[in-house]
Amino acid sequence: MKTEIIDSPDFSFLRLTFEQAGESVISESGAMVSRDTGIEMKTNMRGGVGASLKRKVLGGESMFQNTFTATAAGQHIILAPAVEGDMKEVALAEGETWFLQRGSYVAHSGGVTIDTKWGGAKGFFGGAGLFLLKLSGPGTLFYSGYGALREVTVENETFTCDNEHVVGFTEGLQYKVRKFAGFKGLFFSGEGLVTDFQGTGTVILQTRNPSSLAAFMQPYRPVDND
Repeated sequence: MKTEIIDSPDFSFLRLTFEQAGESVISESGAMVSRDTGIEMKTNMRGGVGASLKRKVLGGESMFQNTFTATAAGQHIILAPAVEGDMKEVALAEGETWFLQRGSYVAHSGGVTIDTKWGGAKGFFGGAGLFLLKLSGPGTLFYSGYGALREVTVENETFTCDNEHVVGFTEGLQYKVRKFAGFKGLFFSGEGLVTDFQGTGTVILQTRNPSSLAAFMQPYRPVDND
């Protein structure tokens, strides 16, 4: 399977070209932009009802996923994330695990498994929920972010970042969510909650965050005076 991420990092989409019949990719519901007519599509609750409900209720993802399977070599499909921004692909080795915030998962191929992980009582990602998606290899994972994506390598040090700019991180990193500069910083600095990562691994950041966009747009909302 050949992969190509196009129009990155602003309005990226993923073009997959199957090299032989029988190759397949599994995507989040609603991710398909276009596909060759000959590609077969099946929609199901992968892992059964229990796993699908857990993914929906705790992880914020759809209960249903689509499996696209090639019937001939050369067929292609185009997938895109729900929000404007960048996309990346990562090859996960057997047992390798990444954690993503809800809404960042787009698709995968191979034997990637999807589960959920408790993200902490403070809501690990501000406004995004209390649970993270846990994705384990082997297989190829495709994920997205709001704005451009940047991977930061952490090596036996402490790395601090704003919660809402965090897309995900690799297994092996420990983290602690805290208020930025105490209550004064929480309410007046504009930073809110931050996360301290420690250990060795990779943190994935997005250059924009939805809360800042919502705050920017708020003064321009029409007001009903009736």
